[in-house]
Amino acid sequence: QVQLVESGGGLVQAGGSLRLSCAASGRTFTYNAMGWFRQAPGKEREFVAGISWSGSQTDYADSVKGRFTISRGNAKNTEFVYLQMNSLKPEDTAVYYCAAPRSSNIPSRGLKEYTYWGQGTQVTVSS
Repeated sequence: QVQLVESGGGLVQAGGSLRLSCAASGRTFTYNAMGWFRQAPGKEREFVAGISWSGSQTDYADSVKGRFTISRGNAKNTEFVYLQMNSLKPEDTAVYYCAAPRSSNIPSRGLKEYTYWGQGTQVTVSS
């Protein structure tokens, strides 16, 4: 059974940092791109960051570029994807989701390109 499990969310003050983790298991994700999305209350889910299968190609939403860093690794048949979030702002408050496409190895910004999703982790940034 495919599972994507996020962790690392929480409450942080503006200017602070958080590191989100995603553990993907149940099939091989080594050759898949991976992505992070977020959804704030009353808003649509939006792309945050994506990374290619090799990690050599990354993509960021303009709103997080220079503040967030996506990376990946693997161990024991589990693919891990991380999102280091620095200089957090109140507008970063949202539920953050990890996602993987069925087969693409290049990150996409489109939600429909992603087949597998985690349950999300809440990030709250106070002013």
